Amino acid sequence: MGLLWGLGLFVATLLSVYTGYLEAQLGFLVGAYPWYEISVAGAFIGLVEGFIDGFVGAALLVAIYNAICGCCCNKDCKKK
Repeated sequence: MGLLWGLGLFVATLLSVYTGYLEAQLGFLVGAYPWYEISVAGAFIGLVEGFIDGFVGAALLVAIYNAICGCCCNKDCKKK
């Protein structure tokens, strides 16, 4: 998920820099990511920040899902 979100943000930023497409939508992310900006350098920064955001978000989602389902990956766990 981190790679998908990071690459998506990278491509969208480059598309916005060269064509102006999605500029208003990406403007919302400027406030969400501290070092992100709509530029070529910002595309690389967005790639890293998007990867971190997607990775952490997916890890939290998996942890919450496993907690709700009562799943346990440990072989010694008797709980089902």
